[in-house]
Amino acid sequence: MQNPPLPSNILSILLKDRTTGKNILWATDNYRRYGAAYESDRQILSELISRDNGIIIRPRVEKSKAEQQKRVRDKAEVFTPSWVCNLQNNCVEEQWFERKEVFNIETDKSWQTITQPVTFPDDPHKTWQDYIRLNVLEITCGEAPYLSSRYDTVTGQTIDVPNRIGLLDRKLRIISENTETAEDWLIWATVALQSTYGFEWQGDNILIARENLFYDVQEHFAARFADTIPLERQESFAKIISWNIWQMDGLKFVIPNSCHIEEQKTDEVYLFEGIFDEQPKQEMCRGCKSGNRLLHNGIYCKIKDWKINKTLRFVDMLKG
Repeated sequence: MQNPPLPSNILSILLKDRTTGKNILWATDNYRRYGAAYESDRQILSELISRDNGIIIRPRVEKSKAEQQKRVRDKAEVFTPSWVCNLQNNCVEEQWFERKEVFNIETDKSWQTITQPVTFPDDPHKTWQDYIRLNVLEITCGEAPYLSSRYDTVTGQTIDVPNRIGLLDRKLRIISENTETAEDWLIWATVALQSTYGFEWQGDNILIARENLFYDVQEHFAARFADTIPLERQESFAKIISWNIWQMDGLKFVIPNSCHIEEQKTDEVYLFEGIFDEQPKQEMCRGCKSGNRLLHNGIYCKIKDWKINKTLRFVDMLKG
């Protein structure tokens, strides 16, 4: 499924890296055939995405077998069938709702949507509002199929809004079932996006994942109100998504490939001249050398805690 072109203002937001203030990186060699601007360490610029034959960033299902295999070899990229995403998301929901078959009934490599409105446990701390506020995170998210299931990851076929199974889809369904006005819907959709996170290494995947969340909200709103979201709200949603779906090395918690060799000056004696001189000594990143995630000299990724409206390093969340 190829996403429709984004408005230029939305695309510029969805390309932002909120840690560096620049754009996300390609972080893959799949596009280097197009020239130096497409090297792995270069930023993804809006003017680079389209070429003579159209959009070059495509979902995995539309990539050639050779490209898919190369990405498996280079970055261990794998895809998860949508029915498996549903099964695993259902396991999470079963724990929270304390019952099975909340959103759908699993069938042989598929599912059947339960159309009745979702009911909540008899627990004052498990209201529909509590559910929307729950933080969810998809690690190494790729195109974010666990969060947004706009299309089948195997066939590429569009999944109708009522039958989507992503964690954000489930939040948006709950909002549609429990709000009356478009304004209330948009307020709670903001909360849903603020509580939905994911990270990924490769820049093209980051952009696709961000697009999927962005369009997902539009499509749920259209299904509920037969209308489009106001432009200023669309920009606000894009900014939240650009914070919450971020580019990161999931082992080091830094911007991909940002760790580097450091030069340290040390006093060394020239054996024959008998004089001292400052000679640079190259040192490997201490975090890479020791495996200590707190000692990397790369750029540690920042995320935003929307509940307190503050940014923090992702690695610091793991200390405790």
